[in-house]
Amino acid sequence: MSITTQRPGTGRSDDPSAIRPFHVDTPQADLDDLKRRLRETRLPERETVDDDSQGVRLQVVSDLLEYWRDHHDWRGVEARLNSLPQFVTEIDGLDIHFIHVRSRHDGALPMIVTHGWPGSIIEQLKIVGPLTDPTMYGASAEDAFDLVIPSLPGHGYSAKPDEPGWDPIRIARAWAELMRRLGYDRYVAQGGDWGNAVTEQLALLKPEGLAGIHTNMPATVPDEIQAALDAHEEPPADLDAEERYAWDQLAFFDAHGLAYAQEMGNRPQTLYALADSPVGLAAWMLDHDARSYELIARVFAGETEGLSRDDVLDNVTLYWLTNTAVSSARLYWESKLAFFAPKGVELPTGVSVFPDEIYAAPRSWATRAYPQLIHFNRLEKGGHFAAWEQPELFSQEVRATFRSLR
Repeated sequence: MSITTQRPGTGRSDDPSAIRPFHVDTPQADLDDLKRRLRETRLPERETVDDDSQGVRLQVVSDLLEYWRDHHDWRGVEARLNSLPQFVTEIDGLDIHFIHVRSRHDGALPMIVTHGWPGSIIEQLKIVGPLTDPTMYGASAEDAFDLVIPSLPGHGYSAKPDEPGWDPIRIARAWAELMRRLGYDRYVAQGGDWGNAVTEQLALLKPEGLAGIHTNMPATVPDEIQAALDAHEEPPADLDAEERYAWDQLAFFDAHGLAYAQEMGNRPQTLYALADSPVGLAAWMLDHDARSYELIARVFAGETEGLSRDDVLDNVTLYWLTNTAVSSARLYWESKLAFFAPKGVELPTGVSVFPDEIYAAPRSWATRAYPQLIHFNRLEKGGHFAAWEQPELFSQEVRATFRSLR
């Protein structure tokens, strides 16, 4: 397939719903400016403690800065993206960018996969091969998927909304239109983080053709549990081991992990520093949750983990070059949904629980949240960025979830 060089808003036909090819072509001047800013970075003094309690540590940022400045290769990322079919189409007045890979296997199940924050389409690159061409990865041709991987509005190469209203519900409507426009009359959906919020709202819309969903960050916290957490009460005495573990994770997150979400939810436009400083942007993105930060910190200290230094910087650089730090943050301001509260999803649902997620949903909560729970599994390793960190396990979970719906 021939991919032409286009950016959102260019190459339009007379039909606003036309699907236009898209090609990433970063101006060299933008890369030169990034390198200049990295060379001229002004860092603060070292933290006054010997732990992470004050935030992202100076040594981690210094190591990241050195690698980003001297070793990271954005042109290689561009080549990987451009090796995949990419497109843009206008939906509800906004250009939506997406990757669309059709499997070579007959009967492949179409699936739309949605990233979160501070993720992007970079998160899903490692699962394209295993899911669209499973026989090359030791799986069965009967498990093949056609993949649609969109960039959320205000993220990556999708356009930035210039008016309020683009919350997960509106995005879900756009995704339903995208799948209809691509000609899919039966499909499934997957997501984590904001991707889960959008995917669950898509399930609530019940668009024609949507057969089921899979999530690696389910919304399952019962109302009585959330009320007790909000009141800073002691955990209920009748919690089992899985439920108590989830309670402890949620209590820690409520106490230590909400600063970024509170700022973006209340004052996203104030984050000018993220648009002006690449290192400031990177530090903000690294501090998403404690376990992800610990993993990334070890990576920049030279240890081997599910993510590499290049993985991390591929994603941060995409945010930088597209200047989407603030536009992506506005999704927190737009959404009025209770993030972890059950939404009443009635469609068949698969849940994969990775132990280092913000909270590991217990089976008992998942069963209550999803009355048609068709798959539930607790993994031994993996965290918030499951497809990115553990693509093999993630692919196995998605295949297992949707086998019964083919």
